Amino acid sequence: MNFWLLKSEPEVFAFADLMRAPKRTTHWDGVRNYQARNTLRDLMRVGDRAFFYHSSADPTGIAGICEIVKSGYPDHTAFDPKDDHFDPKSDPAAPTWYMVDVRAVVALPQLLTLAELKATKGLEKMVLLQRGSRLSVQPVTAKEWAIICKKAGVPA
Repeated sequence: MNFWLLKSEPEVFAFADLMRAPKRTTHWDGVRNYQARNTLRDLMRVGDRAFFYHSSADPTGIAGICEIVKSGYPDHTAFDPKDDHFDPKSDPAAPTWYMVDVRAVVALPQLLTLAELKATKGLEKMVLLQRGSRLSVQPVTAKEWAIICKKAGVPA
């Protein structure tokens, strides 16, 4: 199993929205960064777990845990001119953008803030905490996963 961190602005799609989705499941669409796309397309697998991170919020932080329930497949929003994530250069015959399906596992008892993560021993090398780290899809090591789950009070 691999571990990830997925970022979403809570005003756009919050962890509570995922919890309310049918079967607590939805597709993770709209990623328009090639490195993040490659992760979605090539690395994420069914059964992998991910932290759901609220970005561009006050405060920012991890709100819950989700799991990958469908591996990477073409992001259909790229082909829809009416969608905010439309990409006129993306071709359904050779898709540029990919997405995965995620299902909510558990909401954290309280948001685990970026400030708390930065102050936690053992997370110094976490991708999220590196200067200039802005990717919406990031790897998390097994050690980091365990530390964060323990701090949050949820099973790893």
